[in-house]
Amino acid sequence: MSRLAGRVAIVTGSGRGIGAAVAQAFAAEGASVVVADLGVELDGTTEGSDPATEVVEAITAAGGTAVASRTDVSDHGQAEELIATTIERFGRLDVLVNAAGILRDRMIFNMEEEEWDAVIRVHLKGAFNTTKFAARHWRETRRPDCRLINFTSVAGLQGAPSQPNYAAAKMGIVGLTLSCANALGKYGVTANCISPGAATRMTDTIPAEVMAKYLASTRDSDPDGRRRAPENVAAPLVYLASTESGWINGRVLGAQEYRVSMWSTPQIQRQIVGQQPWELDRLFDEMTRAFKPYVEGRGRLDEAG
Repeated sequence: MSRLAGRVAIVTGSGRGIGAAVAQAFAAEGASVVVADLGVELDGTTEGSDPATEVVEAITAAGGTAVASRTDVSDHGQAEELIATTIERFGRLDVLVNAAGILRDRMIFNMEEEEWDAVIRVHLKGAFNTTKFAARHWRETRRPDCRLINFTSVAGLQGAPSQPNYAAAKMGIVGLTLSCANALGKYGVTANCISPGAATRMTDTIPAEVMAKYLASTRDSDPDGRRRAPENVAAPLVYLASTESGWINGRVLGAQEYRVSMWSTPQIQRQIVGQQPWELDRLFDEMTRAFKPYVEGRGRLDEAG
């Protein structure tokens, strides 16, 4: 069954890894796909390859419809052109997946300003750029069942210590997505985040001792590495891109191995309420009394889990 028949999708960062798997899965389900990838090294520096074209060739060889675009999504004008040329070619845009990203990992006390700016620019500004122009199209057309799917990461959701720039960008994307979910629903658009986990060139940067520990824990259940294949992440995105997913909006989903999860939405967990401006001695006592047992209890629960 062609679950995405007639739909038009842009997938940024889809020349390799999870993005490529998403583009191919969309095309296999009948979507016309724009494979957008600038073709750079993992740190964003220039390289000579054209991975977007390679993915398009694989899609067309399998009978699907796709075109390649070497768009720098961090460039506002290029993002506008990406959306415009897609609509010009296919007459519509139903799905935008923002998966483009780079890494410049370093501890916060060692990070250079340019390393911070580069990662924020590609991930967060890139998602804003493409979303802005897609949203304009959706507001004008009010086409039902349009989808915005942004990639976040556990690096942001849990705070990876060696990735302050990446973590900040990925949590920023969550805020952007929630804003879009609230703003665009009346135009027929849902906006959700996906937090993926799979073996890609990004995971190749994980320290060897950390990865060795993980692989040792999964070797018996995953002798051939299929659990970590990017295709496992692509399948839930097919659902999110379909017309059947209109009930879900403003959520963060996880997709890793054979698991699909839903993260909680931020909400107040504990609260103290005064009747007048706080006197500091009382505030110190009340905050310790009300919050410390919960924080320490939660920590023990996390360790047990």
